[in-house]
Amino acid sequence: MENEPDHENVEQSLCAKTSEDELNKSFNLEASLSKFSYIDLDKELEFKNDLIDDKEFDIPQVDTPPTLESILNETDDEDESFVLEDPTLLNIDTIDSHSYDTSSVASSDSGDRTNLKRKKKLPDSFSLHGSVMRHSLLKGISAQIVSAADKVDAGLPTAIAVSSLIAVGTSHGLALIFGKDQNQALRLCLGSTSVGGQYGAISALSINNDCSRLLCGFAKGQITMWDLASGKLLRSITDAHPPGTAILHIKFTDDPTLAICNDSGGSVFELTFKRVMGVRTCESRCLFSGSKGEVCCIEPLHSKPELKDHPITQFSLLAMASLTKILVIGLKPSLKVWMTFPYGRMDPSSVPLLAWHFVAVQNYVNPMLAFCRGDVVHFLLVKRDESGAIHVTKQKHLHLYYDLINFTWINSRTVVLLDSVEKLHVIDRQTQEELETVEISEVQLVYNSSHFKSLATGGNVSQALALVGEKACYQSISSYGGQIFYLGTKSVYVMMLRSWRERVDHLLKQDCLTEALALAWSFHEGKAKAVVGLSGDASKRKAIVADRMVEILFHYADRALKKCPDQGKIQVMEQHFQDMVPVIVDYCLLLQRKDLLFSQMYDKLSENSVAKGVFLECLEPYILSDKLVGITPQVMKDLIVHFQDKKLMENVEALIVHMDITSLDIQQVVLMCWENRLYDAMIYVYNRGMNEFISPMEKLFRVIAPPLNAGRTLTDEQVVMGNKLLVYISCCLAGRAYPLGDIPEDLVPLVKNQVFEFLIRLHSAEASPEEEIYPYIRTLLHFDTREFLNVLALTFEDFKNDKQAVEYQQRIVDILLKVMVENSDFTPSQVGCLFTFLARQLAKPDNTLFVNRTLFDQVLEFLCSPDDDSRHSERQQVLLELLQAGGIVQFEESRLIRMAEKAEFYQICEFMYEREHQYDKIIDCYLRDPLREEEVFNYIHNILSIPGHSAEEKQSVWQKAMDHIEELVSLKPCKAAELVATHFSGHIETVIKKLQNQVLLFKFLRSLLDPREGIHINQELLQISPSITEQFIELLCQFNPTQVIETLQVLECYRLEETIQITQKYQLHEVTAYLLEKKGDIHGAFLIMLERLQSKLREITHQGENTKEDPSLKDVEDTMVETIALCQRNSHNLNQQQREALWFPLLEAMMAPQKLSSSAIPHLHSEALKSLTMQVLNSMAAFIALPSILQRILQDPVYGKGKLGEIQGLILGMLDTFNYEQTLLETTTSLLNQDLHWSLCNLRASVTRGLNPKQDYCSICLQQYKRRQEMADEIIVFSCGHLYHSFCLQNKECTMEIEGQTRWTCYKCSSSNKVGKLSENSSEIKKGRITPSQVKMSPSYHQSKGDPTAKKGTSEPVLDPQQIQAFDQLCRLYRGSSRLALLTELSQNRSSESYRPFSGSQSAPAFNSIFQNENFQLQLIPPPVTED
Repeated sequence: MENEPDHENVEQSLCAKTSEDELNKSFNLEASLSKFSYIDLDKELEFKNDLIDDKEFDIPQVDTPPTLESILNETDDEDESFVLEDPTLLNIDTIDSHSYDTSSVASSDSGDRTNLKRKKKLPDSFSLHGSVMRHSLLKGISAQIVSAADKVDAGLPTAIAVSSLIAVGTSHGLALIFGKDQNQALRLCLGSTSVGGQYGAISALSINNDCSRLLCGFAKGQITMWDLASGKLLRSITDAHPPGTAILHIKFTDDPTLAICNDSGGSVFELTFKRVMGVRTCESRCLFSGSKGEVCCIEPLHSKPELKDHPITQFSLLAMASLTKILVIGLKPSLKVWMTFPYGRMDPSSVPLLAWHFVAVQNYVNPMLAFCRGDVVHFLLVKRDESGAIHVTKQKHLHLYYDLINFTWINSRTVVLLDSVEKLHVIDRQTQEELETVEISEVQLVYNSSHFKSLATGGNVSQALALVGEKACYQSISSYGGQIFYLGTKSVYVMMLRSWRERVDHLLKQDCLTEALALAWSFHEGKAKAVVGLSGDASKRKAIVADRMVEILFHYADRALKKCPDQGKIQVMEQHFQDMVPVIVDYCLLLQRKDLLFSQMYDKLSENSVAKGVFLECLEPYILSDKLVGITPQVMKDLIVHFQDKKLMENVEALIVHMDITSLDIQQVVLMCWENRLYDAMIYVYNRGMNEFISPMEKLFRVIAPPLNAGRTLTDEQVVMGNKLLVYISCCLAGRAYPLGDIPEDLVPLVKNQVFEFLIRLHSAEASPEEEIYPYIRTLLHFDTREFLNVLALTFEDFKNDKQAVEYQQRIVDILLKVMVENSDFTPSQVGCLFTFLARQLAKPDNTLFVNRTLFDQVLEFLCSPDDDSRHSERQQVLLELLQAGGIVQFEESRLIRMAEKAEFYQICEFMYEREHQYDKIIDCYLRDPLREEEVFNYIHNILSIPGHSAEEKQSVWQKAMDHIEELVSLKPCKAAELVATHFSGHIETVIKKLQNQVLLFKFLRSLLDPREGIHINQELLQISPSITEQFIELLCQFNPTQVIETLQVLECYRLEETIQITQKYQLHEVTAYLLEKKGDIHGAFLIMLERLQSKLREITHQGENTKEDPSLKDVEDTMVETIALCQRNSHNLNQQQREALWFPLLEAMMAPQKLSSSAIPHLHSEALKSLTMQVLNSMAAFIALPSILQRILQDPVYGKGKLGEIQGLILGMLDTFNYEQTLLETTTSLLNQDLHWSLCNLRASVTRGLNPKQDYCSICLQQYKRRQEMADEIIVFSCGHLYHSFCLQNKECTMEIEGQTRWTCYKCSSSNKVGKLSENSSEIKKGRITPSQVKMSPSYHQSKGDPTAKKGTSEPVLDPQQIQAFDQLCRLYRGSSRLALLTELSQNRSSESYRPFSGSQSAPAFNSIFQNENFQLQLIPPPVTED
């Protein structure tokens, strides 16, 4: 197959090699194309405007619309906020183009595409819509334009106008007229280069309705009119508008005697052509003066002959776009302004565009004006009401992601846009969907910039108009009859919509068959956009498209087979067909062509076995969703065989139950289903194929009955069969088909009767003599009693009360009782299920069943008095279900309670007591029941706290709980304590008296009083007397002495004296010391601890040899550490004498053993004791002066005699400590002094640095600061460089309070952040936004130089905010906060009387201390050498 040209090349190349045939088409079809827009109008009327979902804003009529003069006298100031001329003209609050919620952003105006803010990437419109536009180069015209430039010096093309002829204007003043026939011959060459030298280039062209006249506007302002039949010059107009301005636009209206021109001065003039006594004249009237706002685009409303009687045509409407607004005026019957519409904010370089078109909205055809500037297109619908006034309604606007330089309607639904990078966008107006984009940069489009700048007359235009003119190409693009002509520097191109067939064929040529089918289907469904060439009613259109789709499908199938890879893996072939075949199936079914699918397509694809398999697999989802019925028997058979071959039996089953299998060999299908265990499919085939409902049941019973009767466990497969059997019986009895659907209504009663008769058979067919009676019911009861009875219960619900149904019900109940009660091989649970089922049936209001009550008594006996005691909870549960289901009415209640108590069925007892409101007895049930005894607490709590129970009931429960309190506490002390605290808080002492067992009492009190036990009790509400707490402490001393101190720390109400007596009684010395310390008797506590320490030391000194294993040294150390901790805790609050009274006895106690041991025989623990003594000394040193310690040691009789060898170690250790601390102090002081000097130097330098203002005028009043005469007014300069008069700043309220002082803030820097952010002063100052003034200058500044008060700063030692800012800059400059942070930290930690010099920069709270940082390290270095 030949390679088709690449899609990109075909699409992108505008110079595609267009055959002559295509060119012929483009012109010969012109007549029909010109009608397309009207066909579209008809169609839109047919559609009753279904697609239009525009938000309509109605613009009400005004009594006195503004006059043209009033509009002309308005100022078009660019800086003004845009408001409507008259708010009543358009009831939209703001018509700012960006005030609407849109999904794309405005584009920048730069022609460079990298600058375009492409916010979203549109989906690939080619695959969705195909190629919508056909574009062709008009070779004949293009060649002749180039030739004319060479041969007759015509110059470059500048303007184009198209009607039934094509007129091209040139830069040397010639107008070339071409025919639109196949030859594109040059018909006329109007004008001459000599006239062109005088008038300049042709800047605008216009052809009238009947193509008889041509108007040419020139760059130097002249206008000429030509007769297109004879080529004669009819008029040469030089005085229609102010001289020295270029003609930007010249337009004929529908009235051939009326034209409009717009010049580069921005004015608009109406030209009226008259012929008086053979003399042709032209009268000019100014409609809009450029001095009041420049118009740069005009568009009269043209109506085609078909709409010449439209009522709106009598007004001769003209739309004008100035640089700030849109105007719609009526020229007839008299001049009147109908609408003004200001733009929103937009880029001043974007081009205003206007375009009219007639569209059908709500069954009426009316003109719609599209106007845009930038990236938003607005649509205004113009209507005439019965009174003759015109209403303008705003339709849904179009937001784009690019800037527009041209807007053209191609028909009423489709518009073609050209963006600033010369890319065409074809867009559907109603859905706003982009159908196609085409790059047309190769056209080399002609721009009209020179005329907008009026270069030919000296460039006397405003900057705004010249800026717009940069991208103006109004005269290079002309549309006529559904075709758009683009004028390039050397060529002319034409574009038009392709017909629907052409679009499909274009995709086929590109080898995009799937896309071609999708596009054709969108034509079929009427969902395609920009459709051309489909006419007639919907069914006719569908038939035409369907025929084309069938042709494509055949082509597609052939291609699928032809393109199939011949060799390679089977998976590759499968993948190929899986991509291709589903498309064929989908579209055949969408087109409802099953005949095509199962005959020609299937036959064609069956040639390849892989394709056939994929085809059959494609059908599966359609069959399963019931979208495909009526498959031919051959395909059905092939389908089942295919899935069977692939071992996909589950799929086979799913397919069979969705197919009409009457046309298949049923016996063969049943056999296949049975062999492959497809039970659902087998049942379905029996039911649907043969109307046989009993046979499948018999087949399944034969499998599951033998193992059940023999008491064997069923296999998983048999369980599945049993479950299916139950569901099948349930469906049959309910009238539903299995596995889905419904049984035909006429068969429902028959099926029900058949199934019942089958179930209640006395014996099965071909039964052995040993078979028990009712085998089917027996089997189902054995299989799953509960589910089978549920099936019956559902069936009984559906029964009508006819005689036969009642008989069936009674018959089944009798059989159930006979089978289950007379047999001992059913469990209590199964028997209970039966009687629960019966109880539910008997409890119904319309019950007709009869069951002997003695049977219920037998069941009660059976459940309560079994031969063995097994399954106790199961039997109880069964009986409870039976009672709850309504079976209680079948029993005598007193006998039931007796039997339940005897059988220890406490839940049954509870159920019965609950009915009689004997709640107190239920407590006994809970306490006796080992499984539920712990639930008794919740039960008592609920009865006593939940409303709804009487006072007597609550009292009886309360009393019962009180009587059983000992049991409750022994069961769970914490729950019991919570219960007592909640409901018995006033009777705690009574509860304690009842608890005779001391261990129980201890557990109870611990739960009640110790908050660590985890129960939530409000101790304040409880108000427990101290005596109870002390009783608990005494029990704690007995049972858990090690926990006493920890418990005392969390207990609240106990008396210290009484508690001390208790602890002394049990000789708990540590506890006593803790309590004495708490009482405030520090010395007493210390003496007890000292006594303990001394006794431990005595033990060590009198010890034998085996000391290494003895832990008493550890005891000594622990006791000593506790004693030191006691001394340290309290030394802060004692005077020197009291401190010595604590520490010296401790030191002596530690040194005493060392005195006792002679120096000749050192004690075993002497080294350890020395280190402990050193520990005491180190701890003392913090509270007692070193000389006192040394003096005390030296006064000691042992150390005082002889040499200091014994205490050498102690003294040296103290001296080491002193040396270390002295070095630390000196180093720290040195560091701080260095840092302070360094930072103050920098601070001084930064504070005294001069400021350089950015400008020499005040930033508020914009006057130079020298010119203000008020002598008192100061000049304030900020560090940010802004300069102000203090008077101006005061007026703007730019002051703020910082630490009680008024500070100035920079107006410009803080105004951007005005909205209540002054609370963040410190952070704002750091950022320099609130920048307090640094320098004040006043007129008297120079005189005050000698005055000492003039330079004197504030006496307060607080850094002003400017210094703080400089300080923060230093922090950042220094990179690392160690030294500065130390300075700040130390200044904070000084005494409260002294001021804090760096308070301004203290932002961190106190707890974020540098010294608390785990990474803080102070590295010691030797002090610096001082220089002389």
